[in-house]
Amino acid sequence: MVVTKEADMGKKARKPTTAPAEESGAGGGVELPERWSVQRKTELVLRLLRGEPLDGVSRDSQIPAHELESWKRLFLETGMRGLKTRAEPEERDLTLARAKIGELMMRLELAEHLIEKRGLADEWKRSRR
Repeated sequence: MVVTKEADMGKKARKPTTAPAEESGAGGGVELPERWSVQRKTELVLRLLRGEPLDGVSRDSQIPAHELESWKRLFLETGMRGLKTRAEPEERDLTLARAKIGELMMRLELAEHLIEKRGLADEWKRSRR
């Protein structure tokens, strides 16, 4: 197997977006999208998870098997992250800090409102400087 310079640099050869005229007689000219939507990728991954063989799904969709495997791996990894019941310690600390900031901002706004309501706004602003 010869590896070309393009393949070595990570460029993928794209399949044609339409079937050639010679092949379109019986098949009706199936159009392949240049980019796959999230919904379509999900459908293909779910077919794999239901037990359909990788080579069959790859052949039907004309997507390389390695790309389907990559989509499947990403799908499972992100799904597992969504099912975690405990957040990472940094995320938990950040959530608590945001809640505390929100509480302090509400208290500050309430205090400023009460100060203005009692007519002490000018005096309070002078004392803050």
